[in-house]
Amino acid sequence: MIGLISATSAGAAARDRLAAAWPERTRVYEGPVGDAVRRAFAECEQLVCFLATGAVVRLVAPLLGDKTTDPGVVCVDEGGRFAVSLLGGHGGGANELAAEVGELLGAAPVVTTATDAVGIPGLDTLGLPVEGDVAGVTRALLDGEPVALDAEVAWPLPPVPFAAQDTAGAYRVRLTDRAVEPGDREVLLRPPSLVVGVGASKGAPAEEVLDVVEGALRDAGLSPRSVAELATVDAKAAEPGIVRAALRLGVPVVTYSAGELAAVEVPNPSAAPLAAVGTPSVAEAAALVRGGELLVPKRKSAGVPAMATCAVVRRPGRGRLAVVGLGPGARDLLTPRAKAELLRASVLVGLDQYVDQIRDLLRPGTRILESGLGAEEERARTAVAEARRGHAVALIGSGDAGVYAMASPALAEASDDIDVVGVPGVTAALAAAAILGAPLGHDHVSISLSDLHTPWEVIERRVRAAAEADIVVTFYNPRSRGRDWQLPKALAILAAHREPTTPVGVVRNASRPDQAARVTTLAELDPATVDMMTVVAVGNTATRNIAGRMVTPRGYRWQESTQEEPK
Repeated sequence: MIGLISATSAGAAARDRLAAAWPERTRVYEGPVGDAVRRAFAECEQLVCFLATGAVVRLVAPLLGDKTTDPGVVCVDEGGRFAVSLLGGHGGGANELAAEVGELLGAAPVVTTATDAVGIPGLDTLGLPVEGDVAGVTRALLDGEPVALDAEVAWPLPPVPFAAQDTAGAYRVRLTDRAVEPGDREVLLRPPSLVVGVGASKGAPAEEVLDVVEGALRDAGLSPRSVAELATVDAKAAEPGIVRAALRLGVPVVTYSAGELAAVEVPNPSAAPLAAVGTPSVAEAAALVRGGELLVPKRKSAGVPAMATCAVVRRPGRGRLAVVGLGPGARDLLTPRAKAELLRASVLVGLDQYVDQIRDLLRPGTRILESGLGAEEERARTAVAEARRGHAVALIGSGDAGVYAMASPALAEASDDIDVVGVPGVTAALAAAAILGAPLGHDHVSISLSDLHTPWEVIERRVRAAAEADIVVTFYNPRSRGRDWQLPKALAILAAHREPTTPVGVVRNASRPDQAARVTTLAELDPATVDMMTVVAVGNTATRNIAGRMVTPRGYRWQESTQEEPK
């Protein structure tokens, strides 16, 4: 919950805008400002104070406890010009909150956290439990000193400028699920790599379940902070001992059907669970059902009789492949989600000219794998291979990466051993349509005229079908130096079904600084003026040129009635 506190009418107006925009996330605190701040500080995860920073500093100073538990605090000035991340930039989420508040109120977010200022992710913002000399190692990263990464467990991380090789005496970040203590100049990151399978008799006490789990981890030298989940059979989903043990460990309970567990090969099957819940193994099978390395075979609790069992598996980190559409080229048409994925990726794969478009957005330490035109399949294979090695990968393409771009070859290579995320982008057809007016107001189709990957006979059949169906057509890859006859042929097919006066829109380099656009007709278009950087949109029989803009009605009756149909 976000507590909102104000002292003046101007502050209250801005406060109320936030409250109206985020009714489920916010709570307004009334009354004397000091009392309101104290109550909100104790009750909320974050605060937005519409007060001077000095006043807020004096009010919260006596309340400060620990940076890992104190709420994040953002201050907004009376004029609504700035949203200042004052306290808990990372741990309290104030840096992100300042950006959100700034976007909503039209204020400039002010973030002074050193790592955010230089684009290096804070070690305490990676989403993993962290221990050790966080301040010292972070300072070393900021000062450009060598910081070695010792990854005992493969896990996808955002880019951090670690040293290329270990250096004696260097600062160190150790990615481990082992129960070790951090050394000098060392930070431990705890990946959620451990799955504990649990079986329990009806009425098994939570203490007995916890004892067997904690004992198994302790004896194997594993950290409880790396436990991702307790896994069991569906029939035990509500078993109180298992549920309470999971709450104490701070992890979810994940369940599988008896049939799923029975299909898992385990070293220690038993007749007892087969008779009770329909599978010869619960603890081992539930831990192994999604793969991994069995570190602790089934062991029983110390009770007499034993009422709980557990097994521990190390599940490797799944690599992540984000297929990111960059849009047509203009920076303001690059979506926020695409920017977030570029910041998240430790490896970027893309066409060299597209990499150049967004190179300034990448974090320091991002490994860039770029190549030239014609290497699409190689880039797709490279991106998938990097994700399989456990990295967070962004594979970029122009427009929408799923439209004549990198998503299809990448997904043809990928299997279910990696996570795949698609990030949509503004396509060339949509960018060109917005420039031309509204040519896509009714049914439309995009057709590439390049026969490098598709036989011309297939392309021609598709163009003919669109012509006969009276569908607006957007041509991609319409003409190059080596392919100068396909566009005239396609236009001739359309001309057999449409009037010579049919509007045609031509847009080159949509949304880029050298953008050029014009509306002509099917009879007047000169194919020689078109190249590979151009999109050509041909209207249907209802498309009109209105005030120099292409307009395709939403329905053919629209020309007779201007009444808008319900959406």
